[in-house]
Amino acid sequence: MGFGIWTDRVEIDTQGNSQVLDITPQVRGVLERRGLREGQVLVFVTGSTAAVTSTEFEPGLCKDLPAFFERIAPRSIPYHHDETWHDGNGHAHVRASALGPSLVVPVAEGRLLLGTWQQIVLIDFDTRPRRRQLVVQCAGQGEG
Repeated sequence: MGFGIWTDRVEIDTQGNSQVLDITPQVRGVLERRGLREGQVLVFVTGSTAAVTSTEFEPGLCKDLPAFFERIAPRSIPYHHDETWHDGNGHAHVRASALGPSLVVPVAEGRLLLGTWQQIVLIDFDTRPRRRQLVVQCAGQGEG
């Protein structure tokens, strides 16, 4: 068992429109496959209209988060991005940029060090369903 860095990709189907998805099981699956004992896991979503964060994944917050983003970057106002590409998802780019594409979670004794009510979530802000790709990179002591 030595130090290493292992990179996996996970695909997730989403519905868009600020859908919040619990991706903790998929991240744990990579952690277990790679045998990471001590270190950290980086979770990164490719694309510029989705974001990754941590929160309590529960029905109320799955409604509160989209409502929050609608208040700070409403889809009903003009965006210069839409003038450029005419795709109607300028708000999705702004929302994803505000939250960010990645999260790093520490790992000890083979477990993600998340709080009792804390999960890793993907939020897809785009205007349509997508197949999202997550890059899950483990770094530390493990089996590889």
